[in-house]
Amino acid sequence: MFINLPSPFVKNIINSFGDPGRRYLQELPELILIATRRWDLILGEAFPLSYNYVCAVTRDDGTPAVLKIGVPNPELISEINALKIYKGKGACRLLESASDMGMLLLERLQPGKMLATLTDDDHATEIAAKVMKAIHRPPPKANRFIRLRGWFDELKNLRPRFGGGTGPFPDITVEIVEEMVRELFAENRPYVLLHGDFHHFNILSSERGWLVIDPKGVIGPAEYEAGPLLLNPWGEMPNEKEAIQRTRRRISILAEQLGFDQQRLLKWAICFSFLSAWWDTTEDGSGGEYSNAWTEILLKIKR
Repeated sequence: MFINLPSPFVKNIINSFGDPGRRYLQELPELILIATRRWDLILGEAFPLSYNYVCAVTRDDGTPAVLKIGVPNPELISEINALKIYKGKGACRLLESASDMGMLLLERLQPGKMLATLTDDDHATEIAAKVMKAIHRPPPKANRFIRLRGWFDELKNLRPRFGGGTGPFPDITVEIVEEMVRELFAENRPYVLLHGDFHHFNILSSERGWLVIDPKGVIGPAEYEAGPLLLNPWGEMPNEKEAIQRTRRRISILAEQLGFDQQRLLKWAICFSFLSAWWDTTEDGSGGEYSNAWTEILLKIKR
């Protein structure tokens, strides 16, 4: 079986996973065949690929579904476990899985319109708040999920990476974020099971209402979830005035709908934005310009 993989997808896999990623790319055609035989699937077209192979499939009873195959890793296992806990409430259903091979068979959401397509931003934010409320729940006592603290611990590598300096990041911004991270994790706040990458492209319309796809399955404070949402839809940077007005409206709506403290939401958004910029810098060598710009805008709102 031959599949033509886009070069950006191949680059993402190798940069993110190294040798395991190379093995995954070599074995992917065989993994697809294994999945089709195991679950009696008819293959359809692939969706745009980023870090997993995802394609439309049809089950033997005619039910449409989605096949997702990724490099087996803790994040993919955490996603499978999160979907098992959601059981379709606020999220797409997990139909089958084989975590040892990185394979998931998922409910195909129809019509599958992304929240990013809505032009009324306030309405989109209200929808996002309802979905967020539906998926948040206390973490189970026994679990295999990503810890949010672990993500932010990666920032401890920033100064060593740049010889004690802060590289492309302003000194004052790094100092502010470091202090915020310490402050936020020191708070005695209840942790929940987070989506971890909650934004407009991961919230889709369906016959069951608006639902999330691609959860990371992260344990941490609930307010963190708003960070990715505030920076999205990802793409062209809005002008500063528009970005500030939009962010203030969104924070106000989220606070009202979910009972969150507005300042805590803003602090988590700043920390997420900076972490995103750091990931861009370490993963592909870019300067994380988009996330950096958002960090500075969010800091202006806080002032």
